[in-house]
Amino acid sequence: MKNKATSFDIAHMAGVSQSTVSRALNDSPLVNIETRKKVQEIAQQLNYKVDKNASNLRRQRSSTIALLLFEDPTSDDSMINPFFLSMLGSITKACASRGYDLLVSFQNLESDWHAEFEDSHKADGIILLGYGDYRSYESKLAQLQEQGTHIMRWGAPVAEYPGISIGCDNFQGGKDVTEHLLSLRQGRYAFIGDVGEKAPEFQGRYDGYLAAIEQHNGQSQACIQLDAISAESAGIEAATQLLNSGAPLPDAIVCAADIIAVGVLKTLKAAGIQVPADVAVVGFDNIQLSAFTTPSLTTVQQNTIQAGEALVENLLRAIDGEQTTDYLMPATLIVRQSCGQENA
Repeated sequence: MKNKATSFDIAHMAGVSQSTVSRALNDSPLVNIETRKKVQEIAQQLNYKVDKNASNLRRQRSSTIALLLFEDPTSDDSMINPFFLSMLGSITKACASRGYDLLVSFQNLESDWHAEFEDSHKADGIILLGYGDYRSYESKLAQLQEQGTHIMRWGAPVAEYPGISIGCDNFQGGKDVTEHLLSLRQGRYAFIGDVGEKAPEFQGRYDGYLAAIEQHNGQSQACIQLDAISAESAGIEAATQLLNSGAPLPDAIVCAADIIAVGVLKTLKAAGIQVPADVAVVGFDNIQLSAFTTPSLTTVQQNTIQAGEALVENLLRAIDGEQTTDYLMPATLIVRQSCGQENA
């Protein structure tokens, strides 16, 4: 065959229609497995490649997903929570495996980022990542949803927020890590991390923390809660405030994120306070750094590989007109040195 192979060539060799070839190459369930396999083998023999531009034009699709990353502003604008970098990697792989391109954009919560998508076909759907204040862009999401934009959020399911949510069971994760601490030591407990409507993920972890303490027959108490966004500098600031308060040092500190806990560990070390001998410290996220802090950090793992797959898969299902619902992934306790007992 001198010229470049076409779908009509494949159809002729396979003894099927050109539309069947198109469906088979897209793994459509409308084509039986034997025919799909036959068509795909012939396409491979002919070194046939699907013309994505032509296919997208017919389907009125871009075969692109937009990922918008929001984070609370920090003193260091280059600082991105490593947890979201891990998520970015898993989402990129999940898109590539399905033949989709990923358009990544880092956004300021107050900007008019939504206007980019109002009359544009640059992406078939949007994934939102970040721990910023949902309320600040709720109206923008609503505008996008009204015009038919498919939206998938990473985070806690909140009924009044537009889009479908894929997230972690923050309550159970916060409860599990606090219960483990309570099995090792009694006394006064502190929680560092923003809580309230603007931070539903951290609020869930705080609620789990409180539930564990309340169920421990009053032998321990939640002595203080200090606000901190998801940043190392915020952990340093909160720990400094705690040490300068004049109150007795807590027996344990539960941090709403690993990156906050890193700042807490640095501050305690600088003050000559030993972890875990003087105070236990735990985090949440299981970022790669948490295994290499001194001491290594007990934390709660959110499976970023599973999360990336779920976000992409459910967004593509929504794009195809299928029903999707909010989903909570299980959280996994990772025990290391900072709580005073490391898993064997």
